[in-house]
Amino acid sequence: MTPLRQRMIDAMVLRGFAARTQETYLSAVGQMARYHHLSPALLTDEQVQAYLLYLLQERQRSRSTVNIISCAMRFLVCDVLGQDRRRAQIPMGRNPQRLPEVLSRAEVAALLAAPMSLKARTFLTLAYASGLRLSELCQLRGCDIDSAPDRMCIRVIQGKGAQDRYALLTAELLDDLRLYWRTCRAQAKGSDWLFPSRSNPARAIDRSSGQRYYYLARDAAGITKVGGIHTLRHCFATHLLEAGVDLHGVSKLLGHAQLSTTSRYLRMARPGHSAGGNALALLSQLPKSPPPSPPQPRH
Repeated sequence: MTPLRQRMIDAMVLRGFAARTQETYLSAVGQMARYHHLSPALLTDEQVQAYLLYLLQERQRSRSTVNIISCAMRFLVCDVLGQDRRRAQIPMGRNPQRLPEVLSRAEVAALLAAPMSLKARTFLTLAYASGLRLSELCQLRGCDIDSAPDRMCIRVIQGKGAQDRYALLTAELLDDLRLYWRTCRAQAKGSDWLFPSRSNPARAIDRSSGQRYYYLARDAAGITKVGGIHTLRHCFATHLLEAGVDLHGVSKLLGHAQLSTTSRYLRMARPGHSAGGNALALLSQLPKSPPPSPPQPRH
C-alpha cells in the first residue's frame, strides 16, 4: 500500500465514511491514475477533466457515476492533499432527474412466484415487504427479527448514514421468515447471519448474490422493466403512497433523513391514488410463498 493510499484511507476513517464509500473512492482514484499512468498526486486539473470527458463521451458512463468519481478526486485533492483552491476545477455535472420504473402489484406477485430457491424467494419477499436497502438486507442476523407481539419489527443496525432504525414486519412476512429459518437455517443461532454466503457461511451474503436473485426472478417472470433489486424498495414506497399511507410514515419506514427525499415517490405514484390506507393492510396482501420443493436425489 502506498503512503498516499494510506493517507486517503485514514482521512476517510477519521470522517466516518462508510466502508462501501471508502471502496468506491479508492477504486475511482485508482482507475484514473491507471488511465494516465501517473500517481494520483501528480494529476493536473486538465488530466482529471480529460478522464471525466472520456468516461462521459467514450465509455458512455452515466452522469451520476462520473459525479461519484469527481467527488472522490475532490476529496483526494482538497481534503488529503490540501489543495482546496482546485475544487472548482474538478466539475460536478447536473444529474438528469429520471424516475425509476416501478412494478405493478401483479408484477411483484409474478416475480415472487417465479421458480427459485426458498432462500432467494425469502430474500426478495423481505426486500419488498420491508423496503430495506440491499446492503441492509445482506447484514441482517436472526436476532434482528423481533417477533414479539408488541414489537413486530426488524432492527436495522448501522444502515445508510450509520443510522440504526426499525423496519416494518408483518405477520405474513414473519411466517415466510420462520418457514425459511426452519427449512434452511435449522442449526443456526440467533446471532448468525439471516442470509449467509453460500461459499462461506461465516460471512454474510454479498450484494451481487442479492442482485442475481432479482434478475433471475425478473427474467423468469417475463418482466421487461429495467432496474435491479432496488426496484423492490421503490415499489414498497410507491405502493404504500398509492394506498394512502402518509408521506411522513413512508419516510420513517425507508430510513430517510429528509422528507424531501421521500417526496420523490409522490411523482412515481399513479394519478388519483386512494387515500386513508394502512401499511400493514397493504403488505399483508403479499403472495404466499409456495412450499419448499423436496430435496432431489443425487445421481
